[in-house]
Amino acid sequence: MATPEFILELRKKIGHDPLWLIGVSAYVEDADGRVLLGRRSDTGEWAMVYGINEPGEEPAVTVVREVKEETGVDCVPTDLVSVKSSTRMLTYGNGDQAMYMDHLFVCRLAEGGNADPFVGDDESLNVGWFDVDDLPSPLAATTVERMGYVRQWKAAGNGKALFSLE
Repeated sequence: MATPEFILELRKKIGHDPLWLIGVSAYVEDADGRVLLGRRSDTGEWAMVYGINEPGEEPAVTVVREVKEETGVDCVPTDLVSVKSSTRMLTYGNGDQAMYMDHLFVCRLAEGGNADPFVGDDESLNVGWFDVDDLPSPLAATTVERMGYVRQWKAAGNGKALFSLE
């Protein structure tokens, strides 16, 4: 996984101590209602595109950048589905610890942009469009969870983002 430069610089100072990071997830749909997924090189699981905000970067800009970098697809965020804080500390293979606040966006294809996915960096082994009723496996638990948020958000039909008050 490509670690952003600002995190590498912080890690020089704080070592493996926990970091609180802002993340984004992209639920990208095509005109047929298929969802864009990538098979992650670190876990082998299929997942939505995830990414970390650079300092000062707008979350919607991060979504567009991450989708383009990882899949080559040009997208436009249309809705914010949820803002959720992780409840567990992640410990990566090198010992780094992090927790995330995730902003989940629904995105559509950018008019006139690329819609043919390809592996754009070393974070993915494969990428493609999948029918939501016929998803590949193994599917990352975080993607299963976030797809549930999208279903819940769509069922509510009011366009308001989901928040937890727990």
